[in-house]
Amino acid sequence: MHRRRSCARNLIFVVFLLTLPLANNASAEWKEKVLYSFQGIPDGAYPGAGVVFGADGNLYGTTTYGGANNCPGITQCGVVFQLQPPMQKGGAWSEHVLYVFKGVNSNDGDAPVGGVIFDQSGNLYGTTAYGGTGKCQLFGGRVGCGTVYELVPPKQKNGAWTEQVVYSFQSGKDGYFPWGNLTWDSAGNLYGSTQYGGGHGSCNAPYYQYCGTVFKLSPPKTKGGKWTEQVLYSFKGVGAGKQFGDGANPNGGLVFDTKGTIYGTTYFGGNNVQGRCAGGSGGTGCGIVFKLSPPRRKGGQWTQTLLHRFDGQDGANSAAGVVFNGKGNLYGTTFYGPPHGYGLVFELKKPSGKIHSWTETVLHLFTDGYDGAGPAASLNFDPDGNLYGTTATATSRSAQGNVFRMRAPTRSGESWTFDVLYTFTGNPDGAQPSAPLVLDQAGNIYSTTLDGGSGTGCVYGNCGTVFEVSP
Repeated sequence: MHRRRSCARNLIFVVFLLTLPLANNASAEWKEKVLYSFQGIPDGAYPGAGVVFGADGNLYGTTTYGGANNCPGITQCGVVFQLQPPMQKGGAWSEHVLYVFKGVNSNDGDAPVGGVIFDQSGNLYGTTAYGGTGKCQLFGGRVGCGTVYELVPPKQKNGAWTEQVVYSFQSGKDGYFPWGNLTWDSAGNLYGSTQYGGGHGSCNAPYYQYCGTVFKLSPPKTKGGKWTEQVLYSFKGVGAGKQFGDGANPNGGLVFDTKGTIYGTTYFGGNNVQGRCAGGSGGTGCGIVFKLSPPRRKGGQWTQTLLHRFDGQDGANSAAGVVFNGKGNLYGTTFYGPPHGYGLVFELKKPSGKIHSWTETVLHLFTDGYDGAGPAASLNFDPDGNLYGTTATATSRSAQGNVFRMRAPTRSGESWTFDVLYTFTGNPDGAQPSAPLVLDQAGNIYSTTLDGGSGTGCVYGNCGTVFEVSP
C-alpha cells in the first residue's frame, strides 16, 4: 500500500464494515471570512497549527515559515503572532508579530510546527521542529533538534514579548523534531511528543533516527532554574521483517483522562502487513492509538498499552491526536484508509461489561468528492456533542479542503450525520485547512489554512490564512 504524507507533513519535510452516515450539503448555511492573509515577510507564512483565544479575546498562533529572510539553514524561521479583532463592527482584524525566530546559529528555535498554549500567568508555550543547541544535521548542515520555548508578555503596553528556550532537544534518547501541540497537567508540567529520537527503531533513516517519544517537562523548583525533561516512552516501530510491532512517529495533541493517563496516536508503526500497511514514503505501518499509564510508585516507569492498531481497512496513518467525549470514548481521524482511500473519522469505544478491549467504529469514510479527503487535524466537540473537523484536500474537484460537522445521534440506533459547513476555494480564499478548530461561545469556528489567501511572497503557493466560519 503506497502512502503519501498529509499536506502539512509534505510542507515540513520539504523544509527539512460499518454503518456510514449520509453526507448533507450544508455549506450554503455557513459563511466564511478570511480574518488575515499572510504575506511571508515580515508577518509569517504557512500557519499549520491553528489558533487559540487569549483571555484578552485575541487569537494567537504560529507560522512555520516567514518572518525574516536571514534565517540560517534551509528555511525561514517562522513567527508567533497575535490577531486583534476590529474595534468597530465590519472592520479588519490586525496582526502583530510577537516574535520572529532566529534559528540554529542563535541557539533559538526554528520552524514552529506546533501551536501555542497559555499558562495561568498569560505566558505562551510552544515547540519548534528545528533550532536549539542540539547537533542534529540535515542535508549536510546542523539544523538543531528542536525546542520548547516560552514567550512572556511585556510588563508595559506595546512592549516587546520576551522569548526563552525552555528545553533544547539533543537528538538521542531525549527525542528530536517535536511535533504538535503541548498539553498541561494540573501540576503545571508540560507534555508533548517528538517525531524522532528516543533511542529505539529506525524510522526514516538516513535523514532521521529512531521512532519518537512522549516527553514531560517539569518546571524549575526555584525561579530562574532549568526545566527538567523526562522521556515517558520511546516508540520502537516495527522490527525488520516483522508484520506487527510498536507505533512510530507520535503526533502530539496528547489528552489526559481523569486518572492522569495519556492518550495519543502515531502516524506509522503498528500493522506492517504486506499489501496493506507495508512500504510508503517516510515510514512504514498504518499507525496506532495508544495510552500511557503513570507509574504506581514515585520514580517508576510509565506503561504503554496499544488500544488499536489500524490495518488499512479501518483507517491508516492518523495525522492528529484523539479527543474524549463525556462518556470516555475516543474520537479521531486517519489521513488514509481503506486501501487507496481518502481517510475517515473513527470512534474508539472504551471497554465496558464483558468487552475488555476498545472497539473501533468508522463514523464516516471520505470519498474525495463533495465531502473532501485527507483529514489532517484533530476533532473538536461543541456543547451538544457534535464533532467538528477539516479535510486538507480534495483532488477530484476544484475544492481545496472543507470544514465539516458530524451530528451526534439523538437516540439509540441512529447514525452520526455528516455535513460540509464550508468548502475552501484557494486564492484569495484559504486552502488546505490542516489544523484543529476552535469554537467560541457563539458557535463560530476559527482556524488556519496552510495555503490560499492573498499573499504571493511565498515559495509554495500562497502564504495561508486565519479564517472564521460562522452559522
